[in-house]
Amino acid sequence: MKKSLLTIALASTLATSAFFSTSVSAVEGLSANAAVVSQYFFRGIAQTTTATASAGVDYENGNFSVGTWVADVQDGMEVDFYGSYAIDLGEFGLSAGFTSYQYTGDFDSAYNEVNLGASYSFLSVSYNIGQHDEDAALGIDEADYDFLSVTAEYEGFYATFGTWGKDFDGDYLEIGYGAEVSGFDLGVALIANSKELDLETGKGDETLVFSLSKSF
Repeated sequence: MKKSLLTIALASTLATSAFFSTSVSAVEGLSANAAVVSQYFFRGIAQTTTATASAGVDYENGNFSVGTWVADVQDGMEVDFYGSYAIDLGEFGLSAGFTSYQYTGDFDSAYNEVNLGASYSFLSVSYNIGQHDEDAALGIDEADYDFLSVTAEYEGFYATFGTWGKDFDGDYLEIGYGAEVSGFDLGVALIANSKELDLETGKGDETLVFSLSKSF
């Protein structure tokens, strides 16, 4: 009997967790994560049509943090590099950073962006200004974009509204819930995107997404 893609992704996540747990515990400030999702969405845009696994490593020193994250996006791998500086003033927080999204395989070019964030109590706001690199071989023109999101969280429940601007367009709403069970983080989310972000049908759609992750 053939294994399902979800089973394979889950096995990959568990194996990655076992590897990371023995590799990062000895270094202060170093943490790692591994996850599997039934479908990978990024800011309201479906990146895969099937289950996929991901893993990342982060290092934090005071207010500074850097990290990298890798995900299987079917046509290749997404490899992200990021860093930020954050300050915490009680219930109020501010952050500024940079993220570079790189891809293997001939299906997309890199994205590079500046990330700004603010939070107060259960509310957080993120504003991102970026550029999509030109790739003549893939027929991709250089494009500028920005992305604004607002998130509210309460006892495991959350809701996020995000909207794209400049050369990109579209918005989405994500409502979800997450909880820790036996050391793992389980999550479920309903994602509703506008027609501009629905690359499959161009009509807009609602998708239920399940996730399993582990941080250590």
